[in-house]
Amino acid sequence: MTTFQAGENAISLRDALGKFATGVTLVSTMTEQGPVGMVANSFASVSLDPPLVLWSPARSSSRFHHFERARHFAIHVLAQDQTHVSSAFGRNGPGFDGLPHELSEGGAPLLEGTLARFECDTHATHDGGDHLIIVGRVGRVTVGAGEPLIFSQGRFGGFTA
Repeated sequence: MTTFQAGENAISLRDALGKFATGVTLVSTMTEQGPVGMVANSFASVSLDPPLVLWSPARSSSRFHHFERARHFAIHVLAQDQTHVSSAFGRNGPGFDGLPHELSEGGAPLLEGTLARFECDTHATHDGGDHLIIVGRVGRVTVGAGEPLIFSQGRFGGFTA
């Protein structure tokens, strides 16, 4: 076991946080230039009544400003066989090019075939240091079938009970 002060070693802190396995989501919104998406593992339920969820984009992301201003967005929970979706939205990835999608009533791009999809309106934002905490009020929810894509210790994988 290794112990350190969290504020003194950002890489060690990131590695320690990576020990917590998370699901993988794609968050999408529409911009004047077209649809944009960002992969995030910082997704959580906040409240059932009213229906609220949150996610936290990094301020250093080249796509951050699109989500900071977004009024509508969709959060897609990716399935185990959707690593290609995650790759498409990585740094310099093709994004929505070649990925069929439709638009929600609020204008957010929607992918088919995900495990769950939450269509949201921005409810609130909060300072989160080098991230912004975005709280979305959930409108429509679509639920699919399959196993979740999991991210842990810098790698993608699946869940085995």
